[in-house]
Amino acid sequence: MPDVVDLIMQDHREVERLFDELKNNPEKRPLLTPVLSAVLTAHSRAEEDSVYPVARDEAGEQEEIQHSQEEHVEAETLLAKLIATDPTSPEYDRVLEKLIEGVTHHVEEEESTVLPGMRRQLEDTRREELGEAFAASRAKHLGELPGQATKEELVAQAMNKGVNGASSMSKDQLEKALHSS
Repeated sequence: MPDVVDLIMQDHREVERLFDELKNNPEKRPLLTPVLSAVLTAHSRAEEDSVYPVARDEAGEQEEIQHSQEEHVEAETLLAKLIATDPTSPEYDRVLEKLIEGVTHHVEEEESTVLPGMRRQLEDTRREELGEAFAASRAKHLGELPGQATKEELVAQAMNKGVNGASSMSKDQLEKALHSS
């Protein structure tokens, strides 16, 4: 099984490829926007439930994970907006640009801090176990839409963000906590 770091980086390259296609081939937007949404949402959910808790607790990446989780919430909000926007409108270009900017920033940070930290702090076999868990989680979440996380997923996101008392919060309280800075 591949290393979780390699799998995450493969997903990052795929998202970058989709961004290029969406920017440079507007006629493909009706077909590729749902693909981008599926890939990005499944990737985020898999990181949030399979990777971030381990990076936080076993690799000592607590601050980085809190920040990464905040960026996931922002990206998911923009992704939901992109899906709801007419792909032929100027607004689509604006939302796409904001999404690309945010995700590119997130990827650069993750690839320069969190992922190298995981390579240093976790044994090869542990990263392979995480690779299996990440791949299984990503497959399970494929097809989910942004903005439609379950309460369980919101609890995991809130814990990644460092929100105290997340497990006893309602779904509405969790969503508010995740969207506040």
